[in-house]
Amino acid sequence: MTGKKEKSKERREKRLQEIALLGTIPYSDHQRWWSEETIAVVTGANRGIGFEIARQLAGHGLTVILTSRDTSVGIEAAKVLQEGGFNVDVHQLDVLDGESISAFVEWIKEKYGGIDILVNNAGVNYNLGSDNSVEFARQVIDTNYYGTKNMIKAMIPLMRPSAAGARIVNVSSRLGKLNGRRNRIQDAALREELMDLETLSEELIDRTLSTFRQQVDDDTWQSGGWPQTFTDYSLSKLAVNAYTRLVAKELSDRQEGEKIYINCYCPGWVKTAMTGWAGNISTEHGADTGVWLALLPDEAVTGKFFAERREINF
Repeated sequence: MTGKKEKSKERREKRLQEIALLGTIPYSDHQRWWSEETIAVVTGANRGIGFEIARQLAGHGLTVILTSRDTSVGIEAAKVLQEGGFNVDVHQLDVLDGESISAFVEWIKEKYGGIDILVNNAGVNYNLGSDNSVEFARQVIDTNYYGTKNMIKAMIPLMRPSAAGARIVNVSSRLGKLNGRRNRIQDAALREELMDLETLSEELIDRTLSTFRQQVDDDTWQSGGWPQTFTDYSLSKLAVNAYTRLVAKELSDRQEGEKIYINCYCPGWVKTAMTGWAGNISTEHGADTGVWLALLPDEAVTGKFFAERREINF
């Protein structure tokens, strides 16, 4: 047992060394493509991982627009960063409210003209520990997947042309892996359809979620072959991961100077309100890969899934 612990410790230390080495990319001066004129939007940024992503991006010298569903909470969160000397603006945004999104789009156009980076962080999860209730499945799927999709569709027309390319980062989860060993959709044919870019479509993703939600309404979901850990949350993030790949494919034929790169990542089990403060990872560490993806100089990175700055399989 002791030997296993030692090996585990060695692996962890080696990984931390690799992360420290990767920490110089893309933050060295000669790879710095951004400036204070670079505009980054972070959804659900009034607390937790979103707040920390906003703080780190602002710390790298970008102008960050912190958004929050609750106006007063967002203003207070922005004040904390502004008092720290960061260039942070704030605006109300409900990713499920079409009028709220439209108002935000118009405000962006008027004040900034466009954006360069979108971080889709807004999300919810109502299960903790060994719970697996689907009482709030509709809200979880609507916020985590449809809210993310709403923002991508609304923000792409606002993304400014540049040599470096615009960036979209979707905060996701390993629980949404299509081919996870234990927590996955049991229907192999459906998994294959969702994995294959030739058969993957927005309609397929939406139909899969619609089937699950109908089974929730009928109380037959437990025999539907769905992931058994945080089922609603896992499926919402599976949809985010699939949609990330789909959008990357759709954006791939854009000409140089108008490129948009989109990726998703798992922050890990972070100690935030969403995990009931039971996580084992700090918000600083949980935000790190998201910030790294937003600032990467490597134009070839798109349609990928990351954890701890490593690409992992969907």
